[in-house]
Amino acid sequence: MIVIGGMIGLGKTTTANLIADEFKIPVYYEKVDDNKVLPLYYSSTDEEIEKKRYPFLLQLTFLSSRYKSIKEALEFDNAVLDRSIYEDHYFALKNHELGRISDLELEIYTDLLKEMMKDIKGMKSKKPDVMIYLKGSFDTVIKRIKERGREYEIDDKLVSYYKFLWKDYDKFIYDSYKESPVITIDVDKKDCLLNKNDRKELIDSIKEIYKNN
Repeated sequence: MIVIGGMIGLGKTTTANLIADEFKIPVYYEKVDDNKVLPLYYSSTDEEIEKKRYPFLLQLTFLSSRYKSIKEALEFDNAVLDRSIYEDHYFALKNHELGRISDLELEIYTDLLKEMMKDIKGMKSKKPDVMIYLKGSFDTVIKRIKERGREYEIDDKLVSYYKFLWKDYDKFIYDSYKESPVITIDVDKKDCLLNKNDRKELIDSIKEIYKNN
């Protein structure tokens, strides 16, 4: 199982499709367009967010959809997932740091995640074999989000929130994520979609990890 990680807007879906095409494996996408809570999370006032508990609800919806994708992916010998379930925990931690998720909500969420990801005897491990981590400058993040054009994502008041997420993302991946090897792609320096050499380097890196496991 291959997972694609990284900040909002850096090309996870494009990279997942590229890998899926190369290895002829199924791809499971992040559930965004049909997520009823996501637009409310981005567009609501602070008072509405506090009252309706949208951050907690959003984390639960992502946790549920991503766990469903993992279970479906395990039916195949190989698959690629557009975002890691472990990164959901990062978003939950950051919203807790902002005070948008309470201590109790974070405890409930974390316990649920741990229980979901426990290995069950006789079943395939739910942990990925490798993460492809997309990183880039904050300017690139904002540029890509605006180019994507989801209306609820491009409000100027969200810029400080995106920077809050972005500034600690590398630290989370390199210091806290321990579930699999990580292949890093700096999107400011590499373009695996348009540059054949960059794409070959990525594919060769994935093959090398599988060969050694």
